[in-house]
Amino acid sequence: MIKKVLIIIWLFPVGILQAQNDTLWRNSGLFNLNFNQANFYQWAGGANNSVAVNGLVSVFAKYKKANWSWDNTGDFALGAVKQGQGGDWRKSDDKIDINSKLGYAIEKKLYFSALAGFKTQFTEGFVYNKDESRNRISNLLAPAYLIGSIGIDYKPNTDFSVFVSPITSRTIIVKDKTLSNAGAFGVKPGNTTLYEFGAYLTAKYKKNIMDNVFLGVGLDLFSNYLDNPQNVDLNLELLLTFKVNKFLQASFSSNIVYDDNTTVPVKMDNGDYRPGKGVQMKNVIGVGLAYKIQGFKTQSTK
Repeated sequence: MIKKVLIIIWLFPVGILQAQNDTLWRNSGLFNLNFNQANFYQWAGGANNSVAVNGLVSVFAKYKKANWSWDNTGDFALGAVKQGQGGDWRKSDDKIDINSKLGYAIEKKLYFSALAGFKTQFTEGFVYNKDESRNRISNLLAPAYLIGSIGIDYKPNTDFSVFVSPITSRTIIVKDKTLSNAGAFGVKPGNTTLYEFGAYLTAKYKKNIMDNVFLGVGLDLFSNYLDNPQNVDLNLELLLTFKVNKFLQASFSSNIVYDDNTTVPVKMDNGDYRPGKGVQMKNVIGVGLAYKIQGFKTQSTK
């Protein structure tokens, strides 16, 4: 399983580099680094000093020739915040999301497509109790999601696409021994993988909705035929960026997740947390340095 993951990670940048020489590619990327700091001295209202850093990288390489299309995307994010003198750095964002979709046109706007995707995070995550003790609830490859799917892709234009598949394989990976022994993310205690088979839908919309304003929306839905198919997993992501100038940008991102296999930290009245099921939500606002590699096209000289 790890070999499959490594192959996907390796093929993605190879595809982007190959874009330099192949028949017709469109490529672009966004690099964003946000830094926030607040300092107080004898502040009557009471407050804690804080420092926050958040980085985002989003890239794509898209190939189109005759009836064939090949879309590759990669989104990576990592952030941390430190509050109070002597406080620990705590993770505020963490994401690795790589997708590749190969399609053959069967109608003007319809493609028969195969999709592969991989999701995980860079480092471990904790939940903090009222007494500042912490419990590790996630890690690199714990969880990781490996998906393979065959279906129909509807692409009316370059900004919007909907992929629907009744044949989808999804593998949940939990390589952290403590978490796998606890049966985290739906695996049986002591196991490191959980196999699911079901139906999948993913929709993407990305567009500059006005001058210097970019909107990106992504929706993923998955129903597992093998276990409670009525409990549909959901992942909804939104990214809104406002370009100030060539190197400065403000951004807002939001993420709503429901996964029937995942237990979430539910806060109790005493300030501690217990595991339970529910909706996960994340919002990140930042202002900082940003650089966009403008989209370009390359053609083969062969």
